[in-house]
Amino acid sequence: MSATANHLSYTSRWLTADAVQFVELSSGERLRYVKTGSGPDLVLMHTVRTQLDLFQFVVPRIAPHFTVYAFDLPGFGWSDIRDGAIPDEPSLRAKMKEALALLALTRPILVGESIGATLSLSIAADLGQGVARVVAFNTYDYLPGLERANLLASVIVKSVRAPIIGPVFAALENRPILAGIMSGGVYDPKSWPADLLDEFNRVGKRKGYPAVARGVMKALPSFVAAQASYSRIRVPVTLVWGEMDWSSLQDRAAVERAVPAPKIINLGRSGHFISVEKPEDFADIVVEAANRRPIQ
Repeated sequence: MSATANHLSYTSRWLTADAVQFVELSSGERLRYVKTGSGPDLVLMHTVRTQLDLFQFVVPRIAPHFTVYAFDLPGFGWSDIRDGAIPDEPSLRAKMKEALALLALTRPILVGESIGATLSLSIAADLGQGVARVVAFNTYDYLPGLERANLLASVIVKSVRAPIIGPVFAALENRPILAGIMSGGVYDPKSWPADLLDEFNRVGKRKGYPAVARGVMKALPSFVAAQASYSRIRVPVTLVWGEMDWSSLQDRAAVERAVPAPKIINLGRSGHFISVEKPEDFADIVVEAANRRPIQ
């Protein structure tokens, strides 16, 4: 299903409509993205069940420093939904690499949160010096992932992943359920803007979206497997962890061992979605990382 003019109704509240564009992949699939700012190219990638609007408080803070490209990942937000597409890590990585090539970005800085962080790292492993550096906020490369958010998330996600009943539970999502799950991803549940949750809920009603959401939940092992590629990264990496992120200390230590010489930042009073509850810190970290010296 292709996005319609609906894709502008929320994003145009915080960014000019002419900044919202689409890039068409060789398959004919279109990915929505926004382009704004000036300076070195920088790519923002969000996580499951969100979209580029997750970064609405970050983009204005970093646009004076970078030419920002924030994407709706394939199948998410208002990017096209392809029947039968499997949103696992290798597929999402391949499509995002194609999008970066089509846009002819010059050694971009890759910045991602959660699944977006894992994709930033695995893409950097593939592209080598084709990227400048990576800033990864709360990588999503461990089991059981979102189930750790809270009891509601645990029940819903387990049900969505289950055979037979999974598609039924995925289609039952509504705004109260979505808000309840998302509240488990922040230190302070009041951090979530009500209108942003409204937008996530609206997108979730797109034809085919429940299948995408279920697909990525079932594909979590592929994101865990991506961690094996991190050792091939040859550019500076900053790893950022929220105090109340879903990852355990053991999960974080595994990533820190896998990535060559990362800079590690721990943020207090923050959860999984740092871009929403601490956008100033998020932006400051990204700007500082851009000035970090390359690995010798």
